[in-house]
Amino acid sequence: MLSLQNKKAVITGAGSGIGRAMAVLFAKQGAEVIIIDLNDEQADETAAEITSNGGQASVFKCDVANHQAVLSVFEQISQLDILVNNAGIAHIGKADNTAEADFDKVMSVIVKGAYNCTYAAIPKLKANGGGVILNISSVAALVGITERFAYSTAKGAIRAMTMSVAKDYLGDNIRCNAISPARVHTPFVDGFLKKNYPDSIDEMFDKLSKAQPIGRMGQPDEVATLALYLCSNEAAFITGADYPIDGGFTSLI
Repeated sequence: MLSLQNKKAVITGAGSGIGRAMAVLFAKQGAEVIIIDLNDEQADETAAEITSNGGQASVFKCDVANHQAVLSVFEQISQLDILVNNAGIAHIGKADNTAEADFDKVMSVIVKGAYNCTYAAIPKLKANGGGVILNISSVAALVGITERFAYSTAKGAIRAMTMSVAKDYLGDNIRCNAISPARVHTPFVDGFLKKNYPDSIDEMFDKLSKAQPIGRMGQPDEVATLALYLCSNEAAFITGADYPIDGGFTSLI
């Protein structure tokens, strides 16, 4: 079960965190993984981890917000079965203190990036007889999170994009779903705490952990396991769905 043998999967933002966990797990299950990331050093580390365990991986350094650059990358991919739109950035701020440049950057990476990759992937998925698109959204698309105006807006667009793509390509055997994690313990969280709360890292880590009713943050591997299921043949009856993986955040608070 959950085999991705003979599948080719593109995962954006797979240099670290959730993206890396997905790339490693997908490769373990037999997929050839294509990593698209702006940070080629981190992407190379992910690829090295995969190949050292006998898997297949390749790396393309690319800014997913750049339409032509994305098209150029996808032109070099001969077969495509799975696209995971994971690349993203965060921003802290309310509507009245989010600078235009910051808003544009978040929207460009998260929303335009997912559009660019989806635009480039669909013809290849059609030629392949179908496939899977998985978007990494967020609980920020489902409930209000304080001081995450631009990020919440972008992830809300990702959720809507998921439903639109799922409906438009039913006849092409292309499934499209989303995952909406709550806070997941990634290097981003550690960097955020170190930068903003250098004198109270442990206290703030505990506070952020307890924001989830289950009492802790998620782990990248847990999100990766759900992603694996949704991209596998076992999930063939699932499309147009958004799965919270949030320790009860959206339903128990």
